[in-house]
Amino acid sequence: MQVDFYQLTRDPAEQVIPAIAQKIVGDGRRLLVIVGDEVQAGQLSEALWALKPETFLAHGFAGSEGDANQPILLSLDTDPSNGARMVAIADGEWRDAALQFDRAFYLFPPGKTDNARAAWRALAGNADVECRYWKQDGGKWRQGP
Repeated sequence: MQVDFYQLTRDPAEQVIPAIAQKIVGDGRRLLVIVGDEVQAGQLSEALWALKPETFLAHGFAGSEGDANQPILLSLDTDPSNGARMVAIADGEWRDAALQFDRAFYLFPPGKTDNARAAWRALAGNADVECRYWKQDGGKWRQGP
């Protein structure tokens, strides 16, 4: 399993998640996006609508009717009721339940760097987990050391 650590130094999760989601859905996969609260869920929902004027990333909120059919599901918890094998943690709070997925995208702002370091150290000793670190370099993402 792979965990991608995204240090958000320029753009917030609401601007990064749609690009990740577009790639996952474009590959025919499903994504669970874990949010910290209803406010962040609403911001992400709007961002998924507005990624590009010509596109819309279909999504829903966990607990709604038909959420099992959603390619992207926004949730306060880690239950992939849409059958997702990919998870994006948008609130900067690592959850070990993310290890049940094939791949996790862990996004953290500067204020959550200590959380990310603790998660990295905890996962580094797990032979079943490959950790990757990504940082923003101008407008592009670069894999760090």
